[in-house]
Amino acid sequence: MQKSIYQKSLLPLAIGALAFLASCSDSHFEEINKDPNRPGNTTTTTILLSAEKQLIDNIRNENSSLRGTQLFAQYYSQNIYSDQSRYDIPRSYSDTYWSNAYKALNNLNEIIILNSDPAKKDVAAAGVAGTNANQIAIARILKAYAFQGLTDVFGNVPYQSYGNPDPEFQALQQTPENLSPAYASQQKIYQDILNELKAAGDTLIKYKAANTFGNYDVIYKGKNELWAKFANSLRLRIATRIRTKLPAESNAHFEDALAKGVFTSNADNAVFKYQALAPNEAPLFRATVTANRKDFAVSHVLINVLKGELGTVKVQDPRLPVYATKNAAGEYVGQPYGLPVAAAGLLTATDVSLPGAAVNAANYGEVLQEYAEVSFLISEYKNWDQQAYINGVTASLQKWGVAPADITTYVAALPKADKANVLNQKYLSLYTQGDEAWSEIRRTGYPTFLVKSGDVVWRRTANGQTTDYKFQPLFGEGVPLRLYYPPKEQSVNLANYQNAVKAQGNDDITTLLWWNK
Repeated sequence: MQKSIYQKSLLPLAIGALAFLASCSDSHFEEINKDPNRPGNTTTTTILLSAEKQLIDNIRNENSSLRGTQLFAQYYSQNIYSDQSRYDIPRSYSDTYWSNAYKALNNLNEIIILNSDPAKKDVAAAGVAGTNANQIAIARILKAYAFQGLTDVFGNVPYQSYGNPDPEFQALQQTPENLSPAYASQQKIYQDILNELKAAGDTLIKYKAANTFGNYDVIYKGKNELWAKFANSLRLRIATRIRTKLPAESNAHFEDALAKGVFTSNADNAVFKYQALAPNEAPLFRATVTANRKDFAVSHVLINVLKGELGTVKVQDPRLPVYATKNAAGEYVGQPYGLPVAAAGLLTATDVSLPGAAVNAANYGEVLQEYAEVSFLISEYKNWDQQAYINGVTASLQKWGVAPADITTYVAALPKADKANVLNQKYLSLYTQGDEAWSEIRRTGYPTFLVKSGDVVWRRTANGQTTDYKFQPLFGEGVPLRLYYPPKEQSVNLANYQNAVKAQGNDDITTLLWWNK
């Protein structure tokens, strides 16, 4: 019988992840050299290390990020090949994202299983791993993060909860019958992950002085207090996403999360930092430098906004030299977004601005969530609060290393907080976080300066003749609203796939998700 990706399969832990910190001098890393294919030798610390890397590798990989969400958010633009810029999305991208997400989820669920099994829980809590309850809490947070990513991409998906026995929430249940799990509705998934984050955060607040997983935890080095803040900060994001659908529930979680503690500075940011050495470099570096690819440049939309030529801020943004490089002529020039194939290669990589050195570093720290976003969420919740808006802009500038004097000058030039100005700045701060930027564009419709169907994206004069190139999507009329379900689901889980499509709408990129309807 074919084994489902949802079913426990004793998946070999990612070898790249096991080698990820091999050069570290900490003696605790000796365990990662043990055979990962032998269940008795697999520690929860090693599983966490692998799962974190699997999770971040997946959401920021070349197909789902560089060719997907970073293009949907119009941070980047393609030259030579421009089909994905115009929303011709290969269904294989969905297959890869889906499969790798559930592999990470299975590893996270294995941590919960080992810490819940009476015969194994004492061994699971040995060494630097920490108590069973705290390990389970951190695994629940990362599972909530992964499932939110999945449902924001596809809508209804197979889901698994730790604390809720709902029959629709058993995707990772370890039974032979679970080869083809039902899809849970996005509404139920959102409601449950809010409760999962609340419960996990409450556990970690109770034991906030403790350390769980130690240095095997790349994100927070095992600091319970920071994991609790992350859980509550994620609740702000998720509660905001569903406010128009479930306002009372949204507000209750938002208030509770604020009361219990969210990010208050960049020191709290949830970041997975890669290494400068192969094979553990950051995804963008691997896609561009390692593969020597230069067919993705910073879009003309983002460059023009940062130069103060587009949008509501009329001075140059000090993040410009960080986000992008100058072209061969010493200028910042964005690649026109979404050109037809016949025009896409007319500008070469030396004519336009490529991603900045800090952004494209091998040891870049990929952000799961940061203080700037939290500040913008609070500003929105408080009816576009001015101080929270300033806090968000300042935090973003500080994170990217902008000099204090330049921060003061830029902040002084900001227009007053309102819906457009706050969301425009939030968009600029989410650069490199294409998954979240794409979701916010779908939720809010901002920023309004993004390219739309029929807009002229490049006016080129050659041989005395001027040509206007317009943006024309190949599918749909605007930014994709979701991605296709993986083709494999139609062969291994057809009945549940069909039920999901019937409940949600056609399996294409123009179907609105529940929170977006």
